[in-house]
Amino acid sequence: MAFSDLIPWGRDRDRTPDRRRDDDNPMMSLQRDLNRVFEDFWGRFDSPFGNGMSAGPRTDISETDEAMLVSVDLPGLDDKDIEVNVTDDMLTIRGEREEKSEKDGFSSQSRRSFHRMIPVPPGVDADKAEAEFKRGVLTVTLPKTEEAKARVKRIDVKSS
Repeated sequence: MAFSDLIPWGRDRDRTPDRRRDDDNPMMSLQRDLNRVFEDFWGRFDSPFGNGMSAGPRTDISETDEAMLVSVDLPGLDDKDIEVNVTDDMLTIRGEREEKSEKDGFSSQSRRSFHRMIPVPPGVDADKAEAEFKRGVLTVTLPKTEEAKARVKRIDVKSS
């Protein structure tokens, strides 16, 4: 195969573009393969524990005038499978899920775990932190200190 055969517009000049099949075009096949590689790679981060190389479970961090809120999707876990620790500057969430199955007399066991560390901004009262696990979602509430609440100043947004 010559290099010119790889260029879709350089071969089969008698065929019109609409009649050219993707299967006949090596560049389209290459594009399809590259798309599949990227979809497989990024698809790992869609599942809560990933497939192999994992970014960890989906985590949503928000802030109100009263507290910093951290929500983590942990489907399939029980509250006893989760560990939450907080210091003045770091929130650490760990979890582990063990899966056992038996098929045709063979049993298998797999263990998946995650570890997420989230920086805690100044002005959070770590001693009053609370964690609730409900319907597969862990919600950690980190209340702000009275001093931090007093520093919040709202700014009106004006349209022009």
